[in-house]
Amino acid sequence: MVKTKLRCAGASDPGRVRQNNEDAFHADQERGIFLVIDGIGGQAAGEKAAAIAKERIRARLERQTGSVEQRVREAITVANNEILRASHSNPEWEGMACVLTVAVLDDGAAVVGHVGDSRLYKIRGGEIQKITHDHSPVGQREDAGELTEAEAMRHPRRNEVFRDVGSEEHEPGDPDFIEILRIPFEPDSALLLCSDGLSDQVPSVEIRRIVERRAGDPETAARELIEAANRAGGKDNVTVLVVEGGQFTAPAAPVGAGRGSIFASRPAVFAYGLAVALAAAWFSRGAWAPGPPVVPPPRVLTAGSGAAFATISAALAEARPGDTVEAYSGEYREQVRLNSGVDLRTHNAILRAAPMSQGPAILAENVNQARIIGFRIEAAPGMPLAIGIGLTGSDVELDDLTVAGAETGIEIRGPVNPVLRGNTVRDCPGTGVLISGLAQPWMSHNVFAGNKVDLAARDGARPWLVGNVFEKNRVDLPAEISMDDVRANNLFMEAPRATGPRPVHPAGRPAPAHVPEAKK
Repeated sequence: MVKTKLRCAGASDPGRVRQNNEDAFHADQERGIFLVIDGIGGQAAGEKAAAIAKERIRARLERQTGSVEQRVREAITVANNEILRASHSNPEWEGMACVLTVAVLDDGAAVVGHVGDSRLYKIRGGEIQKITHDHSPVGQREDAGELTEAEAMRHPRRNEVFRDVGSEEHEPGDPDFIEILRIPFEPDSALLLCSDGLSDQVPSVEIRRIVERRAGDPETAARELIEAANRAGGKDNVTVLVVEGGQFTAPAAPVGAGRGSIFASRPAVFAYGLAVALAAAWFSRGAWAPGPPVVPPPRVLTAGSGAAFATISAALAEARPGDTVEAYSGEYREQVRLNSGVDLRTHNAILRAAPMSQGPAILAENVNQARIIGFRIEAAPGMPLAIGIGLTGSDVELDDLTVAGAETGIEIRGPVNPVLRGNTVRDCPGTGVLISGLAQPWMSHNVFAGNKVDLAARDGARPWLVGNVFEKNRVDLPAEISMDDVRANNLFMEAPRATGPRPVHPAGRPAPAHVPEAKK
């Protein structure tokens, strides 16, 4: 029985490549049962395996007999053996199976049952922790520290697993079958269960940002996680289930963060001291009593012709962390400075340099947990643009943008890890994306065309490149980055491809149980 207040939501999507959805999920907030399943077998077989697993596991866990750990073991085993029997009854279902992760809340803890490479993450205090272990060759190497998360995500054997539910008979206590874990579930933490359609496409730091940014609204968080997976390619079905404790919130910004500390000037020191003195007097007279924190709800602030704010900058000046600024269609001639925790989006707006300025058109300095979506940043005749987007010391997301005609399309400086996903950078007489200062941006499914140099990394910068399209072989990367690896994981339109294997999602049913199998 659940002893804490919860907020939860789940969502599932077929992705951008597959026609059918072999994933499934189940959320029972009252009983504290949460389950994500990823079917194996292709077409109806994978869906059938997922449906059997969902029904059998749900039914067993709802019968609250035995310890939670025993219930979880028995539930997964019953599902396993029923899937195997069903596969023998129908030739079209032969070889079907699934992988899954289940979490059952139990008096301040979560009991986790896990088989395969779906995942459970725990998010708390600004950190994300992968709780489950991937039962796969690549997952073992990642968990052992032999591969980084980014290297594992683009590995050609990424979707092979050596444990599944349904390919052979099992008993509840069989070794090397079900991974059982019990972890604390604090009221200020959140759990994320997901299929590999999310974890293979979106890095964990980005998953954490989205869940934290939408704290208190798990339905929106689930939807945005699926959108992120689809923007990154959507190569697989993607299913997510977000479970928040009643006190889960985004982490507070550190004291002194931003443009300057409150102690930066004598007037500020005086004001701070006065505030402390007044608070002490107020408390000593008994006028203060603790109460629940008041968190203002997120808002959508509009900018443009006929909107609440005439300019994007005016709307951003009013925005608080958690808010979204939406720019109406039109052309904007201003320099936009991003704010931490604020999303900036549009469906059809063009942003140019401010009059008498050469840019950047968009500027972020020491900004975190911000996102900009959908803009076209363009130079105009008589209005040169030295830099389209300038990021300094900022971890932000750039999604579905077009940057055209700037001398440098996007410049990234500092030891940061921004995300560039689904953008087009074209016709830059200098460099499309210039990275320096130990930055390690995650760059996936961007298009580079017509630039003198598409991408340059200097001074220790090391971009992660997955699924990008380069019109020509115009990249300038450090010697320690293998161009064979870059070509193997990206597309060069006028350059020879590497002869090595490319990351794939092989189709077909599971291999024999003693051989690592390829999912979907």
